[in-house]
Formats: sequence, structure tokens, C-alpha cells
Amino acid sequence: MILNSLSLCYHNKLILAPMVRVGTLPMRLLALDYGADIVYCEELIDLKMIQCKRVVNEVLSTVDFVAPDDRVVFRTCEREQNRVVFQMGTSDAERALAVARLVENDVAGIDVNMGCPKQYSTKGGMGAALLSDPDKIEKILSTLVKGTRRPVTCKIRILPSLEDTLSLVKRIERTGIAAITVHGRKQEERPQHPVSCEVIKAIADTVSIPVIANGGSHDHIQRYSDIEDFRQATAASSVMVARAAMWNPSIFLKEGLRPLEEVMQKYIRYAVQYDNHYTNTKYCLCQMLREQLESPQGRLLHAAQSSQEICEAFGLGAFYEETTQELDAQRARLSAKTSEETGEPAEDTSGVIKMAVKFDRRAYPAQITPKMCLLEWCRREKLAQPVYETVQRPVDRLFSSIVTVAEQKYQSTLWDKSKKLAEQAAAIVCLRSQGLPEGRLGEESPSLHKRKREAPDQDPGGPRAQELAQPGDLCKKPFLALGSGEESPLEGW
Repeated sequence: MILNSLSLCYHNKLILAPMVRVGTLPMRLLALDYGADIVYCEELIDLKMIQCKRVVNEVLSTVDFVAPDDRVVFRTCEREQNRVVFQMGTSDAERALAVARLVENDVAGIDVNMGCPKQYSTKGGMGAALLSDPDKIEKILSTLVKGTRRPVTCKIRILPSLEDTLSLVKRIERTGIAAITVHGRKQEERPQHPVSCEVIKAIADTVSIPVIANGGSHDHIQRYSDIEDFRQATAASSVMVARAAMWNPSIFLKEGLRPLEEVMQKYIRYAVQYDNHYTNTKYCLCQMLREQLESPQGRLLHAAQSSQEICEAFGLGAFYEETTQELDAQRARLSAKTSEETGEPAEDTSGVIKMAVKFDRRAYPAQITPKMCLLEWCRREKLAQPVYETVQRPVDRLFSSIVTVAEQKYQSTLWDKSKKLAEQAAAIVCLRSQGLPEGRLGEESPSLHKRKREAPDQDPGGPRAQELAQPGDLCKKPFLALGSGEESPLEGW
């Protein structure tokens, strides 16, 4: 048995709830800024996490858990290390333990979601489906308590009867967990149904471990003082806030809510600094704007198709340029340092125009790439077709490419995992050097769209393009949860 390092205290705490597509790193840091004591990441599925590799991201100063397709499933940083709880969706004790051991050195606690009522979770035996299988609950929690160095908690909903609910929580307490979060609604109930403060209070009176009350945003929590009122109404040790914090994370601030414009700008800064994908940033901002989505600023956000456009919509264009330049410079420094440490032979690269860039397929429309844009431009200017020279570095098997256009060479200083990605990066360097559009979402390139079917350089073997929603969809409906493959509204409502 491993002795748990119980560094987290769950008494008298303000807690950011786990929320799908909301509880990523920028929102967690923002909640901490405004007074949250503990922050939960969005629920992440065990089957997805056990495929991930832990990667130290020296550019962003983060720890990333990266899937085989290079998507970052979970990103964290030193600032939240002692206050972030990793919530997983699981239906298997051994998988749960494998995930806990993967992340335990980078988080403060481990939580198991046993309350999500949505089909994507329950059909896999996860979430609220576990409530009907107390034996499995006991096995998962006992395995985690015995096998991980971090405090273990779980989040449940109430059962149809008070007797069954109290029987379950007493059994859960015997597993040795550090605290239990109770969403005061039944599995079939939704936010419009009243939260059962009396049931949460009965649970708090029954068990000796801390009880965290959840589900009060709809009826109870509109401002900071309401959080304490909800805690007293439920006799809970702490309160977990979901939607009220999603709408304005400064709900945790004792001095009162900050103006939404200020909160949103601060969120955007974190999103840019930590390379949050623009679709996630846009989704969270839409949740904050709510009824203001039809305002002039809401319409600008609605139309934004990149992090840069989001920043420009909120008057942060200069900040975006400055930050991205700093990140590119850091990438270049680290790349140069890596080259020196690996003892690569010096090359004569005089005359090669270089930038620290990478190709991110998610930032481009389906079937359009920088290589296609570059080829199209060369055709229009009656130049010879671009020529790519690509090499592989033996020490880590990464690739770098130089493209020659009109006798000028262009190269990214960042090495990539495949030949095709390296060539796309080289094309980006050439296009940006010439001030040309590279095909990113939101850029105008009408002639390219007309000819995209005949272009021979479409690179169909490159990374698969994700299916992009129409711009308005990002503001109107929930996204797909990582690893779920199903629509999932926010857990914790």
C-alpha cells in the first residue's frame, strides 16, 4: 500500500467544478487569480489518458499529456500543481490506477466522476452509471486510495431515495477517500430542477469526511456571499461552483464580481500565453457573453476564426503579436540548444530565411495547406515549382525541410515529427516572409479555393483535418468532449 500524500485540505474551500471544455488551463488559472482554492480539470476519459505520453513543454513551461495523434489532452503548470485536481471518467479500477499514476506527480488530487448523467459517459459504464454498481465504486476507489500518492475523491449525484443515498455514501467513506462531492440532483434531473440542499445536509451529517456541495448555480449562487449561504444551507465543508464560475470566474472574489470585459481580456491573455486552441477559447468566451452574443463585440467573436482574430476583437492584437513572437523566439532558442547538445555538424545556412514556426492542421480549412498556397502563388507569378529538401536528424528522428523558391531558401528552425509536416512549416516561412496568405482559417484566398481540386500538392497523407463547426456553432452548442465522441454539456450544472 502506498501512503497518500494528503496535501489538499477540503474544509472551507472555494472550488472550481470540472466542466467539459471549460476547465482547461486558462480557466483554472483565472479562477485561482480570483480566489478559488482548488480547481478541477474537465473530466478526461481513462481510455484516452492511458494512451498519452507525459511531455515537458519548455516553450510554455507546462507539462503536457499528449495523445498519439499529438493532441494535448491535459496541460498543467507549476503554478496550479498544488491546487489542481485531476478528474477522470472510468469504469475500471486498473485503468483508473494507471491514469492516476501517470499524472500523480503533476496534480494535487485525483477525482472520479460518478455523477455525469450524459449518455456518452453512462453507456461506457462511467459517470452516473456507477451509482447503480456500488461494488464497482468500492473497487475503483479502494484501488486508487491504496495505489496513488495523492488524495482521492469522487463526485456523485443523489439516488432516488434518501436511504439508498446515505447507504452509498457510507460505503464510499469506508474506501478511505479524502472527501466526497455531492451534486444535489438525481441522475434524470437537470439545472431547472431545484437542488436538494436537504439531502446534501443529510449526507454531511452522516459521514465524517468533508462533503463538497455542488449544483447551486441555478437557484442560489449569483455573487460571492451566496457561496457561503449555500454552504450553510447544505451544512457542507466546502462549495464547488460550476456555471456561475463559467459565466464570470470572479464569482470567487470576496470584493465582488469584476466587469466582464476585464475578466474576458484576462482569460484571453492566459489562452494565448498557454497556446489554447482558439475553438476552446471561443467557446468559453461565448459562455461568458451569454445574452450579449448579439452585441457588436459578440458579433466580432462570432466571426473570429483564429486566436489572433479573437484578440483583435477584444483590443488585444498587439498583445497577441508580442506574445507569439516571444514564444517563437523561445522555440528557436531551444531548437538551437538542442542542436548544440546533439553535436550536429554545422551547416552553411547563410542566405536561408528562417523562422520558428510549425504547421497546425487545426488552423486551416479542410484540404487547404500552406504548400498548396505557395504552389498557387508560384503559378500566378510564373515561377518554378517550389523544391523541398528534407533531412532527418538521427538522434530523435525528427525532420527539417528547406524550400527553394526563386533561388531563395526558407526553413523553419523547429524540427518536426514527419517529412510532410516539416515541408508545410518551410512553406509557411516562405509565405510569411513574402507577406502572403498561407490559407489559415479566416484568410481570403479565392483563387486557391477555385483550384484546390486540381492542385497536385494537396498532401493527402498529412495529419487528418478535424471537422470544423460553422462559426456560429461555436457559440450555440457544446463541443465534443475529449475522448467521448458524443455531445456533452457541462458536468457540474
